[in-house]
Amino acid sequence: MNMIRIIDYKAGNAPSVMNAIIQLGHKAGFARNPRDLDDATHIILPGVGSAKATMDSLREMGIILQLEKKVLRDKMPFLGICVGMQILFDHSEEDDCECLGWLAGSVVKYDNTKVRVPHMGWNKVWSDYFYFVNSFYAIPENKPDIWGVSDYGGEFAAAVKRGNIHGTQFHCEKSGRAGLALLEGFLC
Repeated sequence: MNMIRIIDYKAGNAPSVMNAIIQLGHKAGFARNPRDLDDATHIILPGVGSAKATMDSLREMGIILQLEKKVLRDKMPFLGICVGMQILFDHSEEDDCECLGWLAGSVVKYDNTKVRVPHMGWNKVWSDYFYFVNSFYAIPENKPDIWGVSDYGGEFAAAVKRGNIHGTQFHCEKSGRAGLALLEGFLC
């Protein structure tokens, strides 16, 4: 039986992700400290807020080393959503923040002279539409890490994947049928 652990930090939207997982019929629980990851079969890091606030919260929880052990060493399936995807990279322009560095690349702000910031709304990725709320986007150094693209004033990485590490800039938990299908695929 899978045990999905959703990292519940101060700025996250863990309850929304929990509701989506329960709707899919899976067993899930919140992770609020490193021990909560001991029985995890899948880890989800939801995102709302800034990269710096997210990194600060993860440090305060003392959970980063356990995350690295589970995800990088043990190859446990991991999904980062929105800011949870952005902090997978080396650095974010948002508050000039050093991030996890699991994927090579950086996170930059949309040019507000070309598009409305924040980017809010439904955009096409693959053959479906997903819901976005973001002012920053990732630029992966390794093009094979790009799993899906969307367009907002130009193409950007809407989803990334390397081995067991997955990330979506969009909120799959708020993206209706397409988002739930993506979550189900990650959990199976």
